[in-house]
Amino acid sequence: MSEITFEPQQKSGLVDKLQRYFEDELSTELGQFDAEFLLDFISKEMGGTFYNQGIRDARAVFEARVQSIDEDLYAIEKPD
Repeated sequence: MSEITFEPQQKSGLVDKLQRYFEDELSTELGQFDAEFLLDFISKEMGGTFYNQGIRDARAVFEARVQSIDEDLYAIEKPD
């Protein structure tokens, strides 16, 4: 799997969220560099798990839709 990367605007938003979380929940100030480093660590070490869960969720939706289409096709079949 290729490395998970973010557009600059996305990364900035994620860094802001990490900084707010640390401030609000842990009463700790997280600097810009530290927040970016933490985001990079989370992306590298845990990102694959989140990504794979997203793939499994998308696959389940796709399979349900295919099943529904298959049922619709059987419903419109004409007798031979």
